[in-house]
Amino acid sequence: MKFYFLLLLVANFTFLENGRGASYPPSARESVEWCDIWISQADETNLPRVLLIGDSITRAYYPAVEKRLAGKAYVGRLSSSAFISDPVLLKQIKMVLTQYKFDVIHFNNGMHGWQHSEKEYEQAFPEYLKTIEKFAPNAKLIWANTTPLKVSPPLSPDNTTRATDERIAERNSIAAKFMQARGIPVEDLNTPMQGHPEYNVDNVHFNDQGISIQADVVAADIEKLLQ
Repeated sequence: MKFYFLLLLVANFTFLENGRGASYPPSARESVEWCDIWISQADETNLPRVLLIGDSITRAYYPAVEKRLAGKAYVGRLSSSAFISDPVLLKQIKMVLTQYKFDVIHFNNGMHGWQHSEKEYEQAFPEYLKTIEKFAPNAKLIWANTTPLKVSPPLSPDNTTRATDERIAERNSIAAKFMQARGIPVEDLNTPMQGHPEYNVDNVHFNDQGISIQADVVAADIEKLLQ
């Protein structure tokens, strides 16, 4: 049995929290926000369970990772466009982690929310990590760093909304410091993609060749944690 959940959110989305409405300014979100949750073999308990948390990059390599870990673990995904500071992301994580027990959680957040500064990214990281650790206290964690762009635009002093490889590198550095402090391994998906435009289908996403390389790395690292 498989559980599948797809949620689309638009800008100016309002949700209720404790019976009160809370709205966010358009600048805090993208024009379309989405969440894609998929739990494979939700009614089975005979194998370890793995969760991949990330965005569309994670969603793209998920099927290949699931195939590579077949017979070794059940693999689910929580893919979301929500930036690390968005309370909705924390609610999505809580919802999944309170419904299922995961032995390994492979997670990333970094390719969305470019209207937010790297300082905001750093400030929000502790609560994001705390949420995962709180609702999956026994899971082994592994952080995947954020992949590079096919072509990075020049970084101008007034750049506050565009993704660049420099900003990605800064976010990866911020995340690595938190992982080092917690003793959580860091998986490098960025380096294998650098200098390989033939792996891309657009400036952010990857073709089958790039996805396969990422899936090999992800599956191998997860398998080590399952042993």
